[in-house]
Parts: sequence; C-alpha cells; structure tokens
Amino acid sequence: MPLFAVICRDRAGHLQTRLDTREAHLAFLGSQPGLKAAGPLIEDGEMRGSLLIVEAETLTSVKDWVAQDPYKAADLFASVEVIEWKKVIG
Repeated sequence: MPLFAVICRDRAGHLQTRLDTREAHLAFLGSQPGLKAAGPLIEDGEMRGSLLIVEAETLTSVKDWVAQDPYKAADLFASVEVIEWKKVIG
C-alpha cells in the first residue's frame, strides 16, 4: 500500500489556535489506522505546522481524512500538501 506525506503549514500568528485544538487533533490522529508517523514542524522553537506519514490506498482517501482533522476545522492551516512518498531508509 502506498505511503503519503501530508505537509501542513500553520497560518502566521495562530499558535494559540494550535494549542487550543491540539487535544482534539491528537485524538483524531489516534483513531486513524493508516497513520505511521506524525509530529509538529518547528520554526524558531515554536510549532508552526505538521508532518504526517500515512499509508492508504489512494491520494484522494488521504485528502478526505485530512479534511476532517480538527486543525483543519479550526482554520489553522495556511496550506496543506499531500504527496505520495516512498520510504527508502528507516
């Protein structure tokens, strides 16, 4: 089954939105069976985005579940990119 990288960049100045929504976001991620790895992107010591590695049948299925993320509902993300990814090392 293919792997996909989900790269999300937060809107500038929205750290509090991330913090306020984080518990719901983590609970959502915990319920996703294809999630292989996840964590925040850090800039200047502050969380400013997310990187997820997801195993799924199709790019569309990943985009569909990313659209349900509480961070997306909170309008945290300035951009979301989903691209097929191939694991080579690790």
